[in-house]
Amino acid sequence: MSMRFDMREITRVFKALSDSNRLRILKMLEVKPLCVCEITEVLRLATSTVSKHLSILREVDLISDSKEGKWVIYQLNPSTGNEQVNQLLPLIKKWLPEDEIVKQDLEKVKFVDRNIICGT
Repeated sequence: MSMRFDMREITRVFKALSDSNRLRILKMLEVKPLCVCEITEVLRLATSTVSKHLSILREVDLISDSKEGKWVIYQLNPSTGNEQVNQLLPLIKKWLPEDEIVKQDLEKVKFVDRNIICGT
């Protein structure tokens, strides 16, 4: 089976990756699934801004979401039909290992807890 790459789709994926906050979100989701309030806590951005970033990442299949009680939990997309994303996600995991902001984010992610931040 040959892989078919659509120029429009590839462009959409790379546009989604062209924002540093979206890359930070992807790196955080490598550690564990997170809800909007946890991502907002780490990034220190407005909830609406984080939600927009998540929407863009979800539109190109880089992340998926699921309902868990009152929260929507975001995670890296474990099973996508998008071959470009299937190839990119393992590469993204190798990116930015020495970036100070990413290292700080990853440390914060270990301790964020939606039950404390958002209340139960």
